[in-house]
Amino acid sequence: MEKQSTERLIESRPDPGRVVWEQLEAFARQGVQDLLQRVLEEEVAALLGRERYARREGVDPAEGYRNGFGQPRRLSLSVGTITVRRPRVRGLAARFESRILPVFKRRTPAVSELLPTLYLHGLAEGDFDLALRGLLGEGAPLSAASIARLKADWQGEYDRWHTRSLADLEPVYLWVDGVYVKAGLEKDKAAMLVVLAALRDGRKVIVAVESGHRESTESWGALLRELRSQSREA
Repeated sequence: MEKQSTERLIESRPDPGRVVWEQLEAFARQGVQDLLQRVLEEEVAALLGRERYARREGVDPAEGYRNGFGQPRRLSLSVGTITVRRPRVRGLAARFESRILPVFKRRTPAVSELLPTLYLHGLAEGDFDLALRGLLGEGAPLSAASIARLKADWQGEYDRWHTRSLADLEPVYLWVDGVYVKAGLEKDKAAMLVVLAALRDGRKVIVAVESGHRESTESWGALLRELRSQSREA
């Protein structure tokens, strides 16, 4: 009876690779959605010459002002559908039309399929050039200053995510896996070390995505020691 129960448990346990990849897909889909939303808002900031919630300043401030958001737009990726809100602008001489959304919709199927992995690569490496290039193309309709702000915001988000405290999590099980994805718009692949936690409340949470060019005992040991340190922080 005990042997039979054990075999049943083993058979019912999900395949680790499949579980990790499914969570990674959801994680990347949300990341690309947030990134595209941020790009759309940066487009408006560049147009108006001020960040969101900033007041118009100067004797002769630039025309136009934000006026909420239009209807949500659903866009397809290889890992599912994302939803973004197009910022609306009023007070301009001509109707504002986003240049970002048409560029995004013209992405080829190959690039659209690659976007989630570009996002994960950027998160693992702390290098977001590839993701922005995949999202916007080489002729991005954003200024160098806008691109620099996006990179700075993303870098700050990466630093906060990478160093966040895990003390409040109550994991009951961990999946660890080395996932190989295309590292750029070329054919090269890179390994990412991924740790997924199953929590006591039933949720599954990605707790680490790290570069793993050398998927070795040393790489995994360093990552797990770092996670243990983060889980002990007050």
